[in-house]
Amino acid sequence: MVAVAPARLDFFARYLSVWVALCVVAGIGLGHAFPAAFARLATIELQHINLPVAVLVWLMIVPMLLKVDFGQLSQVRKQARGIGVTLFVNWAIKPFSMALLGWLFVRHVFAPWLPAEQHDAYIAGLVLLAAAPCTAMVFVWSRLCGGEPNFTLTQVALNDLIMIVAFAPIVGLLLGVAAIHVPWGTLLLSVLLYIVVPVVAAQGWRRRLLRNGPVALERVLARIDPWSTAALLATLVLLFGFQGEAILAEPLVIVLLAVPILIQVYLNAAVAYGMSRRLKVPFCVAGPAALIGASNFFELAVAAAISLFGLRSGAALATVVGVLVEVPVMLSIVHMVNRSRRWYEAGASRTAAPT
Repeated sequence: MVAVAPARLDFFARYLSVWVALCVVAGIGLGHAFPAAFARLATIELQHINLPVAVLVWLMIVPMLLKVDFGQLSQVRKQARGIGVTLFVNWAIKPFSMALLGWLFVRHVFAPWLPAEQHDAYIAGLVLLAAAPCTAMVFVWSRLCGGEPNFTLTQVALNDLIMIVAFAPIVGLLLGVAAIHVPWGTLLLSVLLYIVVPVVAAQGWRRRLLRNGPVALERVLARIDPWSTAALLATLVLLFGFQGEAILAEPLVIVLLAVPILIQVYLNAAVAYGMSRRLKVPFCVAGPAALIGASNFFELAVAAAISLFGLRSGAALATVVGVLVEVPVMLSIVHMVNRSRRWYEAGASRTAAPT
């Protein structure tokens, strides 16, 4: 695994909740104070793709994708059970459970308190959030729970490759089942712009750097890592600036949309962690497996929601709620994983692994 400057990672990770809270406040305040400026930014788009958001998403994910070594995929067999757990949770449980929870809570339990005309958009945003497993911040979560770095890299690389071919079909299927119109052209363009092109660009850049040795790659990563962090924070300010009026006007909507997201995140983490324990997966793999199963690639979800439904849509708002709860919830799961290590290892040592 490519080294990441420990001091910077620890400092940023330790105060992630603070940075997110500050960006939320700043974004909402700026959006309320300068609505015309944010309205202008909202109009800068190409084929329904908002260009300021696209640039920031690229600045966020390309540096993180530089850390991904697709050569690690040859090591899949070494952690086959851990990989199997995360693949099952990410692709067989997460999108479908979120679609079910969205339908249950948006259309039924919370329907009287949510704007009826936005029900479809809210469900679409929740589905987009769940259909994109985490590929960026998971490096932080794994680091915080002492995760095995090669497993994390392998799983991230595998998720990236699967998303290239599976994200659009899964989203299309689930939105179609929910009777929501899917603009396939925009969806496929989003996959191309936010998954395919960044992966190809990052891997091409990585290979060129590695021609001069690993030190060259580490040096570039150290230089551009602050840009990735700054882009993440700027994106949060921008998104909450776009959604500031909606958040201030309907704070109850934010709380209600957070409920299915929270249920799904903790459910996926518990399933992945429990399956790993049952299958005698080492703790250093089970921790990141639970975190990868729980977290989302919210940068892609937000960008796709904006592209498909618009900056001020219910879908965009739902994905922004995902951003809002992601950091404190994931840090709470890191805490639970670390605190339960003795329980996990005692149970895993007693459980017979399948042959």
